[in-house]
Amino acid sequence: MDFDRFKRSLDQASPPAETGLALQALWQQAKGDWQAAHKLAQDQDDADGAWVHAYLHRVEGDERNAAGWYRRADKPYSRAPLAEEWQAITKALCAKAG
Repeated sequence: MDFDRFKRSLDQASPPAETGLALQALWQQAKGDWQAAHKLAQDQDDADGAWVHAYLHRVEGDERNAAGWYRRADKPYSRAPLAEEWQAITKALCAKAG
């Protein structure tokens, strides 16, 4: 998945069909639907889902919960601005998706 294509898809009504749950969660959060994003992140039971889940709890302001999800994802707790972290996670997951 190309990051620029993914980002352009934010103008559409739904995420690209070939995206996994974690990327769909990031798409939903960027569109302002935290609840849908959280459900999608919870449904992806792996390190990528945990990483997105951690980010979403940072967005929510729940640092303690976020810290636990960063540990599950085996990622350091991010102190980056939220927009930068969204971009970093999205780019990493897009690259992984190919």
